[in-house]
Amino acid sequence: MSRLSLALKLAIGLLMVESIIELSFVSSMVAWLHRRASKGFTFNYDGSTYLLAGEPLNLMVDQGHTSNGAAGTAFVLIGLGGILGLLLRSWSRNKSGGAATFARSIYYLWVSVNIPAFLLTTGALAYVFAVTNAHEGQTIDVALAAGLDGRKYPLDNWTPQNWFSAVLGLDLVDARGDIQSHLSVMRGWQYNLIPLFLVQLCETILALWEFFDGRRQRKAMTHDEFVARNEK
Repeated sequence: MSRLSLALKLAIGLLMVESIIELSFVSSMVAWLHRRASKGFTFNYDGSTYLLAGEPLNLMVDQGHTSNGAAGTAFVLIGLGGILGLLLRSWSRNKSGGAATFARSIYYLWVSVNIPAFLLTTGALAYVFAVTNAHEGQTIDVALAAGLDGRKYPLDNWTPQNWFSAVLGLDLVDARGDIQSHLSVMRGWQYNLIPLFLVQLCETILALWEFFDGRRQRKAMTHDEFVARNEK
């Protein structure tokens, strides 16, 4: 096994680990939103206790779906697909016939999807940080929240990270530790997109590099065989 092939396989494995981490973070956030945050939180204001709905009226979730899609694509198409494609390429080497041609086609297909999969991860990284930063520093109107009687907070658009950061700015009766813990998870899937992007960049470069290097070697072998036949 060449060093290039070994590096590619290691990159695929690391990419799968990063993808699982990203998927786990997003899944944990979604489960907590439905299981705990949906019940709301109580807070103190002006000598009384009020209920705040766990989610605002305008909660933005597209960035979570985008991150989930990028990580899922990286794990299934690039990770599992890469394992299958490389195995089939190895099996079809020096073989001919329909089965061998089909096996090599799977490998070629895998190489071709590396670029759009990487662009999806790049787009997810840019989108998530742009949207989150655009709503950074928003605060909850406490007087308005106190008068909602548990109805969803109607002002502004919120990402999960920014909403729960604002919730922590209230005088909460309880659940502060729980919110802080899951806010860390939410920031985790946001910032985990950076290593996911870097690992997938390396994996994509290695996949293309190995593909073109293999073509160059095959052409060189074909040329040498042609020269050898002509010399005879």
